[in-house]
Amino acid sequence: MKEQATDQGLRGALAGLLPDLRAFARFLCGSAQEADDLVQESLARTLRSLDAREEPVEDLRAWCLATIRNTFHEGLRARKREQARLQQVVPDPPSPPPQETPGQIRDLAQALKELPPLLREAVILVGAQGMSHQQAAAICKVPVGTMKARVSRARKLLAVALGRVTA
Repeated sequence: MKEQATDQGLRGALAGLLPDLRAFARFLCGSAQEADDLVQESLARTLRSLDAREEPVEDLRAWCLATIRNTFHEGLRARKREQARLQQVVPDPPSPPPQETPGQIRDLAQALKELPPLLREAVILVGAQGMSHQQAAAICKVPVGTMKARVSRARKLLAVALGRVTA
């Protein structure tokens, strides 16, 4: 009975984290559908790994965000391998002409999407998720100085992309 109550508590805690997890995944992926798939896969991995653990997790939110990050990067690596294989078989299609999107939110979303994944996740964790540099560094398993540098570079690239400063 105690195991069932603990399981219900864990599921309740995970359900409470869903908005944060979806927001982080959405910023990483750039699309709601991909973000939902990423969150679903990450939650399945989280539940499997938590079932196998003997001691409780201290910070479930950080654990889940790290799982989303790791799952996202695994997917990136898999897509790169697949693209490399396809590149050998199929030539690149011509890229469509760039279009301007109205509104600052869409401009920011586009600028975020164009950031390298490591910089994008850093600025999202610290800026959008409100985490400290230390918390974000722990999730990404890098030194705090590296996280600060990534956030700084991401902010500079965003400022240039949004026309706030010149390169």
